[in-house]
Amino acid sequence: MPFRTLDSLDVAGKRVLLRADLNVPLRDGKITDLTRIERLSPTIRELSQNGAKVIVCSHFDRPKGKRVPEMSLAPMAAALGDVLGKRVRFVEDCTGVAAEQAVGLLAPGDALVLENTRFHAGEETNDPNFARALAKLAEIFVNDAFSAAHRAHASTEGVAHLLPAYAGRLMQAELQALDAALGNPLRPLAAIVGGAKVSTKLELLGNLVGKVDVLIIGGAMANTFLAAQGNRVGKSLQEAEMHGTALDILARARDAGCRIVLPTDAVVARELKPDPPTEVVSANVVPANAMILDVGPASVAALIQQLPSWKTLVWNGPLGAFETPPFDAGTVSLARAVAEATKHGLRSVAGGGDTVSALRHAGVIDQLSYVSSAGGAFLEWLEGKTLPGVAALAG
Repeated sequence: MPFRTLDSLDVAGKRVLLRADLNVPLRDGKITDLTRIERLSPTIRELSQNGAKVIVCSHFDRPKGKRVPEMSLAPMAAALGDVLGKRVRFVEDCTGVAAEQAVGLLAPGDALVLENTRFHAGEETNDPNFARALAKLAEIFVNDAFSAAHRAHASTEGVAHLLPAYAGRLMQAELQALDAALGNPLRPLAAIVGGAKVSTKLELLGNLVGKVDVLIIGGAMANTFLAAQGNRVGKSLQEAEMHGTALDILARARDAGCRIVLPTDAVVARELKPDPPTEVVSANVVPANAMILDVGPASVAALIQQLPSWKTLVWNGPLGAFETPPFDAGTVSLARAVAEATKHGLRSVAGGGDTVSALRHAGVIDQLSYVSSAGGAFLEWLEGKTLPGVAALAG
């Protein structure tokens, strides 16, 4: 989908409403991860250097249309100022007189953060009046929050129909990376899908079997596929009610010429806790009192051996219970091999909250072609859905 970018936009002296994602992790009032703020900063710097009056809006958490002091964006405004190395103003509302007055004080190059858009019920209902109140603050709308683009909210979709709308640099990078991964990929194209449940990624799997050449299924999700084929998986987490669906996905993949790869061996234990006694067993004969908690070393070695034959790789979901050592070994080994293959030409795109955490844990977060910090939006894009916040930027 073509979309408008900042390349030909003259913002000198203009008021620019920038939809950001400042929904960062907060503990005891302190931000614990600045990734989203750091990724936003290039767009703000470019707009400011070109003379824009930058008005940043974002949601945070779920205040359900009410003012909740603990969910204020004030700490994010301060952190953004630290990252940018300049003063960033903050105003305690996102519409109305206070916001309009704060915007009126801005000089070209200044930046202002508005209060949490979700303090207003009209944000999540995409209320036209709330969207108009936001649009009244600016002359141009720039959306740099791909991670919120799957929501048709006032600040992501509504405003985009009221002002000239453009993609920010982060949004642009995200869309270009995703198009290179699934829209117009170099082939062979492989996808790794991990996680706990088939039921939560049914649409994703259904979309991918018609698009990719190889689909690697890992995590507890693989247990459901193994059990559906009659394999003994012990007391491993699996969804018995999804066996029919799993077999249907396998059949659809065969019809589409998509090769599905399941683990051939597994690391098992009697309980999920740090460093328990473990053993490696065949994935189709798991002891009755054991559970699969990580993909086995032979399965990982086979995937690593195949990496040089792939041109593009999309990754969503870890291969095991990576948060609990030693069940991080499979995911870490493969992640490091993917990072190495990326140096030699593999186009690697990953995303999803657990995936980002796993790649950071493996120490390769900056070594893949692109790692999306989006959660739900990345998943819906993988499912083949149209994202309202992106569609509104079409040009």
